[in-house]
Amino acid sequence: MTNKAAILVAGGRGQRMGGPIAKQYLPVAGQPVLMRTLSVFYRVDPSLDLILVLPESDFVYWEELCSEYKFTIAHRLVAGGNSRFQSVRNGLNSLNSKTKLVAIHDGVRPFVTEEVIKESFEVAERQGSAIAVIALKDSIRKLRDDGKSFYEERQYFRLVQTPQTFQVEKIKKAFTVTELQQFTDDATVYENQGWQVTLISGNAENIKITTPEDMDYAEFIASRGLSDR
Repeated sequence: MTNKAAILVAGGRGQRMGGPIAKQYLPVAGQPVLMRTLSVFYRVDPSLDLILVLPESDFVYWEELCSEYKFTIAHRLVAGGNSRFQSVRNGLNSLNSKTKLVAIHDGVRPFVTEEVIKESFEVAERQGSAIAVIALKDSIRKLRDDGKSFYEERQYFRLVQTPQTFQVEKIKKAFTVTELQQFTDDATVYENQGWQVTLISGNAENIKITTPEDMDYAEFIASRGLSDR
């Protein structure tokens, strides 16, 4: 049995998409988003313990989709919680006792590259964590409560993506705390223990599909094969 796992979190209802079907189940270039995401991780390592965290009420629908699309990549379903924090914790609690490394990834980021995933496991094994980030291209300004703004040096900032990969022993300990408002991702939960996170380079095409406009861009990425470069 592999000592590595990937938890794909897709517990949301897709309200910002504005349609009757949650974004994670919508097709991009003929394949539902979640199937694309699972496939990338499978290609990196077919022995990965793949865990898909969904609302429990969606389990039957997901199984029907897998049948419809003849999707046969082995994975386990875990019921999500009322927040991302709780969904990730449920996924962590389902890990096999022999699992040493875990990648936590947004299920609606189907265009992460295999290279980023591989590096995340390699760096996390050495350093304890590996957080995918990309540099900013635009100028940025910081807003104050009084409505004024001021310039910030963009080279000191990074946009955070997933996967966020960790040594299991550490990240499970981090998730034993009470959920706090500042926990915007898994890295902030990890940092709450006083541990410094290690950053790795992500890929620009690794978008988080949230809005209808994102779906249009996702179709473009898929049609051009940009994430496969």
